[in-house]
Amino acid sequence: MAYENIVLEITDHVGVIRLDRPDKLNALNEGLRCELIDALANLDANDDVRCLILTGSARVFSAGADIKEMNDKAFVDMFKGDAFGAETQAFGQLRKVIIAAVAGHALGGGCELAMMCDIIIAADNATFGQPEINIGVMAGLGGTQRLTRAVGKSKSMEMHLTGRRMNAQEAMTAGLVSRVVPVNDLMTETMDVAAKIAEKSPLAVMAVKEAVNRAEELSLREGLLYERRLFHSLFSTEDKVEGMSAFVDRREPKFRNC
Repeated sequence: MAYENIVLEITDHVGVIRLDRPDKLNALNEGLRCELIDALANLDANDDVRCLILTGSARVFSAGADIKEMNDKAFVDMFKGDAFGAETQAFGQLRKVIIAAVAGHALGGGCELAMMCDIIIAADNATFGQPEINIGVMAGLGGTQRLTRAVGKSKSMEMHLTGRRMNAQEAMTAGLVSRVVPVNDLMTETMDVAAKIAEKSPLAVMAVKEAVNRAEELSLREGLLYERRLFHSLFSTEDKVEGMSAFVDRREPKFRNC
């Protein structure tokens, strides 16, 4: 697929997807969403890629869904087309770690898109919000669920019901983002994190991602068992042998994803 709304680059085992509708503040129209789904699938299947980054520009990550495109839609259109279902499925099936590098506005669908990633690194000019209530609707790409899990019921309820935006520092304090960095350092810092992940055993990385994601859904007893079984399973990999041998030999491991 030829991309018109995103830019895709692969550098040192890291795949970078950049939202690229600058004149529309990276609004998530159907074309961009389809390209994003395609890029995610291709990067996930590419054995040379070990970590992903999703970003926008220094001015805006994404201002949300393309309201003009949805303006004439009715319930039947949204329900029959299962609007945003494909995007949810694409991120849910992604086995590799994806980091959101967020600068500027991440609003509505843009905030939800960032929350669908495994890690959020925010620039100091980032703002997060779910302002759908201001146009008579509500979040539809996971906002009520993921924001609540990230920051708690009270703050999530307030943001969804008033449309209030949260700056980068508040987002970090609340647990929505992992760190805040100067906007000019955002991609450098994010690439550094992605590179560190890409150096690890891809099998171990996938196992960690699965276990952490299950923590939101399983009881503690079930989660501990799930973690322990994944831990046991990694002892069948050559990467485990290489990692432990390298530790004993005091050298850097060379993981082969097997």
